[in-house]
Amino acid sequence: MKKLTRDEMARRVAQDIPEGAYVNLGIGVPTLVANHLAADREIFLQSENGLLGMGPAPAPGEEDDELINAGKQHVTLLTGGSFFHHADSFAMMRGGHLDYCVLGAFQVSVKGDLANWHTGAPDAIPAVGGAMDLAIGAKQVFVMMEHLTKGGESKIVAECTYPLTGIGCVARIYTDLAVIDVTPEGLVVREILADLSFEELGKLTGVPLRYDPLNSAVRNAA
Repeated sequence: MKKLTRDEMARRVAQDIPEGAYVNLGIGVPTLVANHLAADREIFLQSENGLLGMGPAPAPGEEDDELINAGKQHVTLLTGGSFFHHADSFAMMRGGHLDYCVLGAFQVSVKGDLANWHTGAPDAIPAVGGAMDLAIGAKQVFVMMEHLTKGGESKIVAECTYPLTGIGCVARIYTDLAVIDVTPEGLVVREILADLSFEELGKLTGVPLRYDPLNSAVRNAA
């Protein structure tokens, strides 16, 4: 089965971030989204360590060790970007000033519950960071993750079995197989990204899904 690479997933997420949006990209895979934002759209990337106006990753050899994101990765700063105190950054996150955040996840439930900071394993290192603040503070939470675990189990579940980050907070799920909206009526597949049928996607996911592609959703809204 051909599925999206992480860079291709990031490119797909970037397509849905509109002009003028204030966005936080979570630690890990979501940071790749910064490299795929259209240059002709003004989008303001915020990092929880106190940075607004973050750009894509620097070219090799042009890294600045004093310019990093929350995941300690080298980044660039766009014209007009700014630095500020960590406390001010969290006030921005908690105060509803972010339009979107893009987070990774271990599990997302059919109700939009998010588990992304701890697997519950006794030897796992908890790493919640600012995820809880983002999950409740951002106006829309996007999740970007592989659809299946390394063991072949779906990360989209009926109920999360790992410790929760937020309850009912996820709006849309982007995986290497599909784009899925969390709605009051359940999970709605908006786009299949891999070479498989809706029926095959449903079997892999293991929870009820409805298929309503984005183009038909737009027609219905019109």
